[in-house]
Amino acid sequence: MGRGKIEIKRIENSTNRQVTFCKRRNGLLKKAYELAVLCDAEVALIVFSTRGRLYEYGNNNIRATIERYKKASSDNANTHSVQEINAAYYQQESAKLRQQIQTIQNSNRLAAFSGIFINSLSALNVKELKQVENRLEKAISRIRSKKHELLLAEIENLHKREIKLDNESIYLRTKIAEVERFQQHHHQMVSGTEMTAIEALASRNYFAHNIMTIGSGSGAGHGCSYFDPDKKTHLG
Repeated sequence: MGRGKIEIKRIENSTNRQVTFCKRRNGLLKKAYELAVLCDAEVALIVFSTRGRLYEYGNNNIRATIERYKKASSDNANTHSVQEINAAYYQQESAKLRQQIQTIQNSNRLAAFSGIFINSLSALNVKELKQVENRLEKAISRIRSKKHELLLAEIENLHKREIKLDNESIYLRTKIAEVERFQQHHHQMVSGTEMTAIEALASRNYFAHNIMTIGSGSGAGHGCSYFDPDKKTHLG
């Protein structure tokens, strides 16, 4: 007899619920593992029990997978689909693999060439070996010349960058000096204006004080004298 169909709803009995959780959790972890192995999928599984206990599985670094998911979600919100993100990811991986294959092929070709070259030398006579030696010396000379050329080009680039940085430094120092001169000139103008205002205020105060002193002396009729340029006498 086949198993009866189980109704999918919350299990009220806590013991039965815990037993079912353990069984289903193990089954889910197994399915995630099988999916990762059989289909070469990047899987991240996170489960929290009722009591808050964490269960997780990831065939790769689970944090890296989560970050990839977050990036895909963010890019998807910016009108980029998950399919496009995955395509870009696999294109990058494909480029890395092609580069690795190319490196291995170059190494194999170099090793094969070295082996063939060394083995072929045994069949050469002295004259032929001398010719091979001359060719190798010319090849080495060209290699050294090319290396020297690249080094000179790099030195020239560094020299140009140094000149550019020096010019930028001179420009910045000039601007700083201009700002300092402007601030100094502005400070001098403000100081001169303030001093003129202070002198004018002091002059007005002094004049007002003299007027008040003279007025109070003539009203009292005593203790005040002033100089009359016509009479050239002092009035008591």
